[in-house]
Amino acid sequence: MITRVVLALALTVPPFTTSAAAGPGPCPVAMPARTTCGFLVVPERRDAPERKIKVGYAVHASTAKDRKPDPVVYMSGGPGSASMQLTGFLSQMFPDRDVVTVEQRGSKYSQPALGCPETAQALLGQLREPVADVAAAAARCRDRLREQGVDLRGYNTKEIAADVVALRQELGYASWNLFGVSYSTRVMMDVAASDPTGVRSVVLDSFLPESVNWYDDFDPNLAGTMATLGVKDRFEDMIARLNKSPARVPATDPLLGRQFTARLTGDAVATIMAEALQDSQVAAVAPAMVTALAEGHDELLRPLVDAVGEGLVTHELGLYHAVQCQDEVPSSTTKSRLFTINGDKAVCAAWQLPKAQPVSSTTQAPVYVLGGQYDPTTPIRTAKPAAQALPNARFEEFARTAHAVFLANPCSRRKIVDFIANPVTKSTSPCPDDAIAEPPDLHVTAAPYQISQSPWLAAPFALYALASLIQLVTAALKGRVAAAFGGLTGVAFAGLIIQSVYALAGTNETALAVGLPDTTAGYTWIAAASAVLTAAALLRHRGWPQITATVISAGFLIWWCTWLL
Repeated sequence: MITRVVLALALTVPPFTTSAAAGPGPCPVAMPARTTCGFLVVPERRDAPERKIKVGYAVHASTAKDRKPDPVVYMSGGPGSASMQLTGFLSQMFPDRDVVTVEQRGSKYSQPALGCPETAQALLGQLREPVADVAAAAARCRDRLREQGVDLRGYNTKEIAADVVALRQELGYASWNLFGVSYSTRVMMDVAASDPTGVRSVVLDSFLPESVNWYDDFDPNLAGTMATLGVKDRFEDMIARLNKSPARVPATDPLLGRQFTARLTGDAVATIMAEALQDSQVAAVAPAMVTALAEGHDELLRPLVDAVGEGLVTHELGLYHAVQCQDEVPSSTTKSRLFTINGDKAVCAAWQLPKAQPVSSTTQAPVYVLGGQYDPTTPIRTAKPAAQALPNARFEEFARTAHAVFLANPCSRRKIVDFIANPVTKSTSPCPDDAIAEPPDLHVTAAPYQISQSPWLAAPFALYALASLIQLVTAALKGRVAAAFGGLTGVAFAGLIIQSVYALAGTNETALAVGLPDTTAGYTWIAAASAVLTAAALLRHRGWPQITATVISAGFLIWWCTWLL
């Protein structure tokens, strides 16, 4: 699943079109000023160069007076994730350098874009009854792409790395600084190895070494992250409970736009959690979520299921499958309980692509490797030794951070900038302990997420706040002390709740999918006091306005205690 920051920055717009020649053209997403976009025309297979494809890219030209000659070239992970939507974000990180964002061949802003809605639907169908046939869906996708003239053998790490080298030569930069995240760290290592004179430095965020068997490591990685978070036993309890008695959860199919009921076993939830934990905000609230799920709070599964659907439409699955089936799956020997792993293997069995030859890339260029403490995909235990094996690399772990460190951790961005400014000198400034804020203790409830999906569910709160304000003003004007204090406490309660929710959303909006700050539950006594004062005022003034205020106050208190909390 792509991280929340990427999803927030991404804009859903159709791919752009230009002529067959490489060169500048319109951009497919909103870009900062002085940014041009274009296509690099390359062979689909360099060992059979007749058929050509187009690789999308964007170049943001720095306007700084002290502009450096060597730009930063960035590629997102996946495989199959888009890169261009981060051009503005990166240009703010590196105001004194040009920023080049390059797409992977076959991704959203390249041509052809290898979408595979057939397998996306089948993977989501693993949560339905009957379970969808992933292999059959993969065969339909393969046949459709072949009819379009696509040779899937041309979509692998070796060819993607060669595209990056060709782009540097096309743009005319003597050298540049490579910046890869997750899967693209492997691409950038291949680029550094094959184009040594064109590489000044390398940043590898969430390093995925070629020597690591990602599929065989996935289950142990998830268990290790849960242990680091301190909830490994609770996690296993949750899996066992749901495997014995699967939960049925309403969800939305993002491809069809329809509601369906997902059947969630413990293994299915483990699969979803493994993807969700790549987000640092999710990792921060995972202990509370896992504990609540172990205790039977299945209502918290709805946001997790919805996130699965979102993740399936954020990258081009055809490209993802092509790369994985050549570079990763053929080396896997371990059976998994995770349906995404088994789904990938089913796709690869249907596609029958050749296994890529190992490259074992290395580089003499300075390398800065970043790892997140909670990363379940490229964990410290594999990234750090691989970094230490490089001739001129340094490794740094970032606390309270998961996958794609630079998107979640502001201190890591500063460290990356410092490294690229001077790759030879090691930064000695530590990150502050509060670089990533910890969420407060949470009162578990699914109500905030349900309200985010259907805002009308918050109508009782809005009515209560408005009625309390009207009661305060009218009672104060008439000199009715009890009624005025009843309205005042109601307004105070509403204000405290709004402030607490706003503060939580500002530090970790994902926490609202798990519950509310514990303090909000503690404020219930204020609403109760308001109801008592309002009822007391009714004993003296039995008019309809006071009767209405009493009914609203009592009704809200019931709604608050029985539904929201």
